[in-house]
Amino acid sequence: MNRSTQWIHAWLLLLPAAALLALFTHYPTVANFWHSFFSTPKGARPAAFVGLDNYRALADDPVFWTALVNNAWYALGTIPVSIVLAIAMAVWVNDRLPGRGLLRLAFFTPTVLPMIAVANIWLFFFTPEYGLLEQLTGLFGFRSHNWLGSKGTALPALMVVTVWKEAGFFMIFYLAALQSMSPHLAEAAAIEGASRWHFFRRVTLPLLMPTTLFVLVNAVINAFRLVDHIVVMTRGGPDNSTTLLLYYVYEIGFRFWDSAYAAALTMVLLVILALVALAQFFFLDRKVHYQ
Repeated sequence: MNRSTQWIHAWLLLLPAAALLALFTHYPTVANFWHSFFSTPKGARPAAFVGLDNYRALADDPVFWTALVNNAWYALGTIPVSIVLAIAMAVWVNDRLPGRGLLRLAFFTPTVLPMIAVANIWLFFFTPEYGLLEQLTGLFGFRSHNWLGSKGTALPALMVVTVWKEAGFFMIFYLAALQSMSPHLAEAAAIEGASRWHFFRRVTLPLLMPTTLFVLVNAVINAFRLVDHIVVMTRGGPDNSTTLLLYYVYEIGFRFWDSAYAAALTMVLLVILALVALAQFFFLDRKVHYQ
């Protein structure tokens, strides 16, 4: 088989995946970008080219800036905590301890639950006066508090739900990475007299960096695509304190039927995610050690 035939076979094998990627990813992105320069068609009035008007309206939209700030705080509050918990749980269940299979199942169970079901479970936990959290705080003499109805606690309450659901998912990747490491590394470190913390900090963490980079990219994407929990638990309130970017896109596009403005919001969201992903690869790739 000559080289040209090999290239043809390779491209034929890649063609189905490339076609699906172009059809369901690249084409919608380009179409959405083009649509953001037009007005929303209404009734018999077709869409008209408006240039950058949608982006100018976006720059002057206070709800957009509120959603952007909320999303930044949401990402900062969920991503590091989820990753640290995932590493801690993976290290724990990787040791030889009795019942570790049940422990792994307990950690991973929130991941397989539907997001709507998770939101309803935690909605019961946060219910004022009757919820499980209220019952626990009442035992210590604390006053009843509307966790999802107060601006100061609504967004942190959503963060707790996200960390609870995602930490177990990220744990699976770290557990797989830990189990792929050679046991001779720990044996050599023990012979040299290294403590478990020193071995973890100097050997385990650097070897987990490829997994951390993968998990971090996924965690950032997840932090900017939350809709389900907000729809069930807060609907963006109170006073837009839990409105995140993708939920705002959903509201504009499907509640107010302004598809053109929603397209502009979507492009801004895509640009933010692309810039964050590029920054992650640029800064973290130098610290990644591949085995």
